[in-house]
Amino acid sequence: MRKGRILFCVFLICVAAAAIFMALDWPFKAALFPLSVSIPLLILASTQLLQLLVGKEEIVESAAVDLAFSSDVPPEIERRRVITAFSWIVGFILSVYLIGFPLTVPLFICFYLAATAITWVIFYALFQKLVHLQFEEGALQAWLGL
Repeated sequence: MRKGRILFCVFLICVAAAAIFMALDWPFKAALFPLSVSIPLLILASTQLLQLLVGKEEIVESAAVDLAFSSDVPPEIERRRVITAFSWIVGFILSVYLIGFPLTVPLFICFYLAATAITWVIFYALFQKLVHLQFEEGALQAWLGL
């Protein structure tokens, strides 16, 4: 187990060092993102490797992850939510492939904005117009007279 962690840290250090080395010859704007990711990765992976090599091995008797998913959601709703999220991801990837990244991003932002607008219209129509439930105005609304 410890050997695998050491090898993974060495791998990450090599990847980060290679990315830093390659990005040093690039213009500043092009090198900014790779350097801002690779330098912290190099520092953190080196720190982890040093801790693995120098520190004593931890003895863990509990499960590696103490994560319990909620079981109060019926499986069919769970499945529908997963399929919906997966469909958005697949749709985004297919859209990038078919029409390119520069057109896909604004298209998906418009879809999300449209979903937000539809949600707001439903909320407004339900509570403000149908139920006549008036909400308190915010401080900015009062100051600006909106």
